[in-house]
Amino acid sequence: MLRTPPASADIPAASAALLNPIRRRSFFRYAGATAGAAALVLAGCKKNEDTSPTLDLGAGDVGVLNYLYALEQLEASFYAKVVGGNYYGSLSKTSAEFQALSDLALHERNHADLLRTTLGGLSGGIKVLTDTLSDQVNFGDRTTVAGSGKLGVLNAARQLEDLGVAAYNGAVRYFTTASYLLLAAKIVSVEARHAAYIRDLLRADGAAGLGLGFIGPDVVDPTTRLELSLAPAAVLPRLNAFLAPGSQLSAPSLA
Repeated sequence: MLRTPPASADIPAASAALLNPIRRRSFFRYAGATAGAAALVLAGCKKNEDTSPTLDLGAGDVGVLNYLYALEQLEASFYAKVVGGNYYGSLSKTSAEFQALSDLALHERNHADLLRTTLGGLSGGIKVLTDTLSDQVNFGDRTTVAGSGKLGVLNAARQLEDLGVAAYNGAVRYFTTASYLLLAAKIVSVEARHAAYIRDLLRADGAAGLGLGFIGPDVVDPTTRLELSLAPAAVLPRLNAFLAPGSQLSAPSLA
């Protein structure tokens, strides 16, 4: 039976399935329907400061969880817009791509909700992000149309998924609690599958520079043969490009 993403108002509890091993062949069967990205509340802006200050993610485990939660919030928002957009709506409900995008949307909502729940028991969790995705992505185009000034759905998905995997790879070194490290490792394994799937779709359409698709030279170090990892300082400018003023992020303690 085909699964259709729930309305954003449907917010079940975080799925424990994410904490169980996921077989590669079974990847697209795992789609926990959980909360959409929660609305966050930006705090700490003083009257005489810049009108759009950055939100400090904090230090230690909380800082890393906030960082990953920000990434997942953006991805969850992106896929929510994808499944509400004209391109997704034009797909046959029996097509592999319709089902895959449905699953990706559910996965990202799962990830965001799980991290939100984890941060809910800690002090210092971030509470608000507003994105500018609709200004930068045409959710009616499968791929980027030359001269449109906006990314197509798959091109934007590639940017976000590749960035997310590299960000997770570079962030886990900052954890001091083993259970959080395990949680992040399990999430990034799913994110890597997302990235591989999107890249394979683009390569099949003739996109250049993707190598063998899921192991393109832009995401795998040609010397070590390992996936690239990026430190927060390298990720945040690219992440902030999709966030509205007042919701942009800084992480001076994660350096």
